Amino acid sequence: MEGGIATALVKDDWQYGKSRGLITRNIRFGIPGTEMIGWKEALGNAGVRSIVDYIMRAQKSSPTANRNFPKSLQTEDYELSVEVIGRGKIETPWGIEFINKELALISEQKGQLRWLKNGKLDPTPITGLPEVHIFTGTLGGLMDIALDPNYAENGWVYLAFSQTDGKVGDRTSAAMTKIIRGKIKDYQWTETQELFSAPKSIRVRMATRWGGRMLFDKEGYLFFSIGDLDFGEDCQDLSRANGKIFRIHSDGSIPKDNPFVDVEGALPGIFALGSRNAQGLALHPETGEIWASEHGPMGGDELNIIRKGANYGWPIVTYGKNYDGNMVSNLTEQEGMEQPVLHWTPSIAVCPIDFSSGESFPKWKNDLFVGALAFEEIRRLKIVEGKVISQEVILKNYGRIRGLKFGADGALYALVNKPDAILRITPWE
Repeated sequence: MEGGIATALVKDDWQYGKSRGLITRNIRFGIPGTEMIGWKEALGNAGVRSIVDYIMRAQKSSPTANRNFPKSLQTEDYELSVEVIGRGKIETPWGIEFINKELALISEQKGQLRWLKNGKLDPTPITGLPEVHIFTGTLGGLMDIALDPNYAENGWVYLAFSQTDGKVGDRTSAAMTKIIRGKIKDYQWTETQELFSAPKSIRVRMATRWGGRMLFDKEGYLFFSIGDLDFGEDCQDLSRANGKIFRIHSDGSIPKDNPFVDVEGALPGIFALGSRNAQGLALHPETGEIWASEHGPMGGDELNIIRKGANYGWPIVTYGKNYDGNMVSNLTEQEGMEQPVLHWTPSIAVCPIDFSSGESFPKWKNDLFVGALAFEEIRRLKIVEGKVISQEVILKNYGRIRGLKFGADGALYALVNKPDAILRITPWE
């Protein structure tokens, strides 16, 4: 257990995930791209469980135990200060949007919306929100937030959440990701308008991987993602919402130049297809391109530039395998399907992304920051002419990174799950 030619198995800094589930999966099926082979056939499921139990018992502290966040971080270019906000007062933060330097909105997965005021979490939740469909093991609930480009004049706030007309919390209820907008007055959600709600005929049961990221581009179009919901075959079907990136006007109407508006049977809001689960959307500060992070299976996380009418291949082409170790496809490329700018194998469980404008970090201007769930990382990607030329891990093993956003004050804000907290990251002055 103390290691020899291999690394020790009593540690806190697990490189490929520290949860019981990830350790089990890595022993069963191995880790693609490394010397770690799969042991399922040799050991059987019972043998793997015994070994995982032994590894977990040997830890000095539980791999999922809450630990103290670092007060500072050393990177290639900066020494960073880390301020912890809301620990113990917030539950599974998911999305964050800044109204100004003093005020931001934060969503919590179980359905709450909270204010962040002058760097402190407001204890009073906003009431009147719609009920969200969430159950154990899902990635649904209340997800991302967006602000209208003309928020100062009209006050519109946009929400993405998992919704069902059936029994909330019942995995057998037909459900789908839904987009609404409304206004907040005195801690009350009001004036709800429905912008996207899938017809009942195409909603799915037993769903996972909801997508739920939103973004306004420079022209004022609202983009949002819907994951494959565990029905990968639907991602290539234009009559289904699963596995798509949508583009709509801020009032929910459909742009006339959307690529599939004239295709019979297609959902007219679809902008791109073949996406497994886009968990991050970001707008390049200079080019205006929309970049997306694609949460892959076991291996095959992707970074893509979203283009009109493009097909990103899932599940026909992929660099990943199923969670049971079987092949999804033997193809990694095919004519007519986009290749990723970058793919991560093994999967880091890529999630949020955001570009730095360089306001507070001039050396990082136009760099892309990427958060990971399973690998519990924040990475900085240097991009030149649409290609990633380097990556730097600036934070690791302090929780699952669910949200990343450069605030109106120039700081980098990270929403962390397990432990739940908000990190405000700035250069040391």
